[in-house]
Amino acid sequence: MSERTPPLHGVHEARGATFTDFGGWGMPVEFDSIREEHAAVREAVGAFDVSHMGEIEVSGPDATALLNRLTTNDVAALDPGDSQYAAVTNEEGVMLDDTVVYRLPDGVEAGSATASLSDLAGETDGDLDATSGEPAYLFVPNAGHDGEMTERWVDYRDDHGLDAAVANATDEWAMFAIQGPEAVDAMEEALGDDASASAQAVTELSKFQATLATVGGVASWVARTGYTGEDGFEVMCPAADAEAVWSAFDVQPCGLGARDTLRTEMGYLLSGQDFDPDEEPRTPYEAGIGFVVDLDTEFVGRDALAAERDAGGPDEEFTGVRLLERGVPRNGYAVTDGDLTRIGHLTSGTMSPTLGEPIGLGYIHEEYTEPGTEVSVVVRGDEKRAEVVTPPFLDR
Repeated sequence: MSERTPPLHGVHEARGATFTDFGGWGMPVEFDSIREEHAAVREAVGAFDVSHMGEIEVSGPDATALLNRLTTNDVAALDPGDSQYAAVTNEEGVMLDDTVVYRLPDGVEAGSATASLSDLAGETDGDLDATSGEPAYLFVPNAGHDGEMTERWVDYRDDHGLDAAVANATDEWAMFAIQGPEAVDAMEEALGDDASASAQAVTELSKFQATLATVGGVASWVARTGYTGEDGFEVMCPAADAEAVWSAFDVQPCGLGARDTLRTEMGYLLSGQDFDPDEEPRTPYEAGIGFVVDLDTEFVGRDALAAERDAGGPDEEFTGVRLLERGVPRNGYAVTDGDLTRIGHLTSGTMSPTLGEPIGLGYIHEEYTEPGTEVSVVVRGDEKRAEVVTPPFLDR
């Protein structure tokens, strides 16, 4: 049974959503239908409540150093309003989580970011460099990982004598993803009559940039990020004001079912399924996100990943397959060479709503990962012909 619910659980229930447990959270899996919601995002715009994602705030003189030692990318390269995708690895280089790290306006104190939004929005008016003080960050672990990530950050800080404040603020934030080719239009409507420089800056954001803006009358942190492959924004606001922000978007509400089919079409990782430190231990190089590894920084796991790279890379690689026969690929299905010799396995699979084709993601021996290579997927005991496809399956 789910122990946690998003701030708008009752609102979604009244809208007719069905729910599922995900990472210990009771989240909407669909409102109308997965296919309808998927199509809305690919063709127009949809809104996801992703408040199950964690929010951990880090600030202080050594905040940059702490994040640089516990994530694989170079946090020091971020200016206020920038963000980056990164992995969190253990000493062996195995991924514990993947995350997005946002650099907030300097001077925000960990544990008070949501309370500071209104004041900051007034001070900066779109210029995040207008504030002063020590660096401040917000990073977003996956659902149910906020507790262990907070503990990891605090333990490392204390063990190494770093001066940084760390606060698990997950319950203080709500988070919504507005995704689709019409996302900019939807955002402009949600900004309403706000003609400030900060509001204008929102629709001019580049990918992985963020700013402060008033959305639905609520001071919010808005980023040009998402996990669907479409253009869009992620809006983070105080949990107490979640309904005002959600209601500002008159678009198709979408659940985690459509989010899963959308990210599968793009070849994006699902924590706990496509990688897991216990059940599916993988390094960033195996998982196909070696681009988030900066070996010039001294993060935990750096030496193991450098050794893997210097040895020529991993034996198995995360890639996609398209079935050429009837059947739906699923997590755990074996991939073979067509002659019953196992060469890998799938970790995700679905019938692509956009393509109308069965597609899957998983780890295959590197000798078979060339696009177009014929392989087989074992579906209910039968080898089904398939071909290797380098994700994404769609041209976006």
